[in-house]
Amino acid sequence: MKKYNFAVVGATGLVGRTFLKVMEEYNLPIDNLRLFASERSVGKTLVYAGKEYVVEPLKEGCFLGSDFALFSAGGSVSKDWAPVAAKEGAIVVDNSSYWRMDPNCALIVPEINIDDYKGKSRIIANPNCSTIQSVLPLKALDDEFHITKITYSTYQACAGSGIKGLTDLENTRKGEAPKFYPHNIAETCIPEIDVFGDDGYSKEEMKMVNETRKILHRDDIKISATCIRVPVAVGHGVLMQVEFEKPVDVVRAREVLAASEGIKVLDDPKNHVYPTSTVAKDNDTVYVGRIRKDLAVDNGLLLYSVADNVRKGAAANAVEIVKKIIEEGK
Repeated sequence: MKKYNFAVVGATGLVGRTFLKVMEEYNLPIDNLRLFASERSVGKTLVYAGKEYVVEPLKEGCFLGSDFALFSAGGSVSKDWAPVAAKEGAIVVDNSSYWRMDPNCALIVPEINIDDYKGKSRIIANPNCSTIQSVLPLKALDDEFHITKITYSTYQACAGSGIKGLTDLENTRKGEAPKFYPHNIAETCIPEIDVFGDDGYSKEEMKMVNETRKILHRDDIKISATCIRVPVAVGHGVLMQVEFEKPVDVVRAREVLAASEGIKVLDDPKNHVYPTSTVAKDNDTVYVGRIRKDLAVDNGLLLYSVADNVRKGAAANAVEIVKKIIEEGK
């Protein structure tokens, strides 16, 4: 089996460490691995497959010989260094939001649109965590019933803010004052994720709107979103109110979703069976339940999805992109 050289940028962060965990679990054919991070982390060691690796600084030429480079170090690092990695020969999969809406960069959920990277830039964008777990069921339903409108309500775990968010949750649970979030996340839900625009929508909400259209190749879908931070460590929840062009049958919708790659239907609410963050934690499945007719509109459906936002919503989706490209014979 052919082996490949990998680079991980932002290796010491929450998603970076999860990159390494998922890469090992997926048994990627790695010949050589190099780890990069900010100056404050240079010299630290991380373990991959039983071997210690020293974290290095980013510099010109550091990606030469790398076949793949996984980035999760923030938009400014991705802006400056992803083009360098691509120029030096690597296929980049970037977890920041910087390249997602660039028309030359594919935005990929591998179960849906892996072929979008062909003929595009060597920089591939990894979608927003909430978008990933939403478009998987939406794609299946769009193929069957043709979506015309989506209204998102998200319930996003603190891990979506990285280590700072998890630390604030832990410390406020101990009675300390919040240092990262604007309110005490241990005691309330916060309807503020990222900065707000003049129209009242946050950047996080507009990411979901724009990324959904790009991944589904459906610029015509009407979409709005409200994103809320909740006092949960890991595992985002997303409620989707979806309207269709065709009459929608709930039984058929469950069948379509159950047959879709990457999805597990948990939908027996009378027996308390539905998606939860505890079920989704530490695995790469998107769980879907509470599937029912929307009583407020014709041809409408309500459904609720939950996924591990650090794994399926970030690291695992990126690793799965690489795995698919390798399987296709890069």
